[in-house]
Amino acid sequence: MVEVTRGTIGAAHFVECTHRGHAVVSDGRGIIAAWGDPQALVLPRSSAKMIQALPLIESGAAEAARLGTAQLALACASHNGAAIHTDPVARWLSGLGLSDADLRCGPQMPRDPAARAALLERGTAPGQIHNNCSGKHAGFLTLTRHLRAGAAYVDPDHPVQRAVRDAWEACTGAESPGHAIDGCSAPNFAGRLADFAHAMARFAAPAAGFGGRRGAAAEALVAAMIAHPDLVAGEARACTALMRAAQGRAAVKTGAEGVFFAILPGRGLGVALKIVDGATRAADAAMAALLVRLGVVEPAAVRATSHTQQTNRRGIVTGQIRPHAAFFQNGAAL
Repeated sequence: MVEVTRGTIGAAHFVECTHRGHAVVSDGRGIIAAWGDPQALVLPRSSAKMIQALPLIESGAAEAARLGTAQLALACASHNGAAIHTDPVARWLSGLGLSDADLRCGPQMPRDPAARAALLERGTAPGQIHNNCSGKHAGFLTLTRHLRAGAAYVDPDHPVQRAVRDAWEACTGAESPGHAIDGCSAPNFAGRLADFAHAMARFAAPAAGFGGRRGAAAEALVAAMIAHPDLVAGEARACTALMRAAQGRAAVKTGAEGVFFAILPGRGLGVALKIVDGATRAADAAMAALLVRLGVVEPAAVRATSHTQQTNRRGIVTGQIRPHAAFFQNGAAL
């Protein structure tokens, strides 16, 4: 799917590395295009946080807590730990009468340069609120409070995670073969890539794909992600850049180990992508290329993501990370 070159762009160059992968585009009724193995069994990691957030709205917990679109976007986020992320999460927890200590995601040094520098300058250790998943966990705690359930909300048998699994299997239309524990300590339910693309297509047309309360919840989450691309990830991140470029035509979400999902509301399409070796750099380039092919972004608007320049320590351009031509030659016309 993706190759890494070294040499002068436009002249002689060498392909130093290639990244293989699987990708599926679904219209909710079936596969309309695929590369690699659409039946590959994958862990979606953070790409499917919008599914994990469905019970937060469906249960009435979001309405009871008077959550706004920014909080719903943070519930779907893998954020940089910048102040624009941690400050609203802190206020969210405070409104519940909770604090950093009630989270179960673990501390993480923020990815945001300014937030990281501030902690180092003060000699302060990062908190759980800096974890890229703290918004999702604030959502879990909101649902926990609403259900009057126990504090161990990441336990697979906890009512919150049982609700997440039910949503997972309902959205994908398939029973999950099992789960693994994610980096933030929550269960992550495995599934077939084609089933995840199907789920994203249902999010893209929620009235037809789900209907009722679930359809309204899915529509609210997609709208929140599109309205707040900076909260879903942050500056210098592919999710934020691609959603800005799409201008409302796509909601996208990355996950660890080379997973990337996309929801295309205007087209009723869902996309699921997995890079076999888990390289985020390849997943970013491949998703950008797919969004171009699907006509929801202009090539020039995402070129920094689809064709990332490689530079050395002197700032000299030494090569590129770019989609391989065969990635497009082996799929059905879209």
